[in-house]
Amino acid sequence: MTDIVELKKVNKVFGTNHVVSDLDLSVKEGEFLTLLGSSGCGKTTTLRMVAGFEEPTSGSIMVEGEAVGNKEPFERNVNTVFQSYALFPHMTIYDNIAYSLKMKKVKKSDIAQRVGEMLEMVQLQGYENRYPTQLSGGQKQRVAIARALINRPRVLLLDEPLGALDMKLRKQMQLELKRLQKKLNITFIYVTHDQEEAMTMSDRIGIMHDGILDQLGTPSEIYEHPATRFVATFIGETNIFDGAIHRINNNMASIDIENGLITGQSDGSFEEGDYIAVSVRPEKMKLSKVQVEGFSLEGVVKDFIYIGSVMKCIVALQNGNEIRMERLAGETLPGIGEKVYPYWDAQSAVLVHTKADTVFKTIENAPLAV
Repeated sequence: MTDIVELKKVNKVFGTNHVVSDLDLSVKEGEFLTLLGSSGCGKTTTLRMVAGFEEPTSGSIMVEGEAVGNKEPFERNVNTVFQSYALFPHMTIYDNIAYSLKMKKVKKSDIAQRVGEMLEMVQLQGYENRYPTQLSGGQKQRVAIARALINRPRVLLLDEPLGALDMKLRKQMQLELKRLQKKLNITFIYVTHDQEEAMTMSDRIGIMHDGILDQLGTPSEIYEHPATRFVATFIGETNIFDGAIHRINNNMASIDIENGLITGQSDGSFEEGDYIAVSVRPEKMKLSKVQVEGFSLEGVVKDFIYIGSVMKCIVALQNGNEIRMERLAGETLPGIGEKVYPYWDAQSAVLVHTKADTVFKTIENAPLAV
């Protein structure tokens, strides 16, 4: 697939706030790419720069191989769907969807045909004479999408379009959007702070943090192999252990942490003495009644959380930190108050570089000098 949108060394500065920093991003034709991150990370600003509503401070943006820096939003072959829908309340659904074609002086017969196609596509046949106030939130969102798609853009930009919907309707619309995107083969660039939404819909996800693209990859790559500590903690639930590599032998790393020794598999980019963060997903965590070779963690089962098909087990370690383990409901688990020794398969631990220069304690409760 060819790249349809390219951002090269894009920066955006508002006063003293560097919102987007040296962003390089290529979006493939027909791809569903999601920019994911917490509020203020720069994802919406990035989308607005592609749309033409914001100008980059530096860097270049190309759509279909053509620089769009000097083009107005309406001159770019992209359309935007906003969270607020932005429908005209005094216009019927038909007129809302047809608005842009009427502005372009398209023939009435062609407008009627294309509006009919859009209504069928978003499953709103028979609603053309209603007004926005007569529609549900999900129906309004579909009208906004139809209005954007009727121009047949090469790229559709969606800025948290499902944010105002309730949970059940959001999940329905996630599947609906993915179906439309595949059917039309239009490139979608989608912005959200909802991790589950991004994982459900996307071909690739770009994780943004403090204006920087931390990682770009498929949902499985992002979840199974996070590139940074932030990505590991932001996507899904994980147990994080901060420490330093004590020894590496045949890509097996022994890691000193505050309350013991753990084991992980190195990818060759780590050296002895490196400060690292170790991420272990709850479903990869194991508990033993006796200490396991390569691990000296010790804890006590503190609580259980029942969430339908899954049971979460909370274990308090000796230093007071808590870790979580997940198992299918009905599996045999240790009882509350029972001493356990957490461990995992070495390949289940993800080692990530950290900038932290913290001195990790290896001796706790040492007596103070008098």
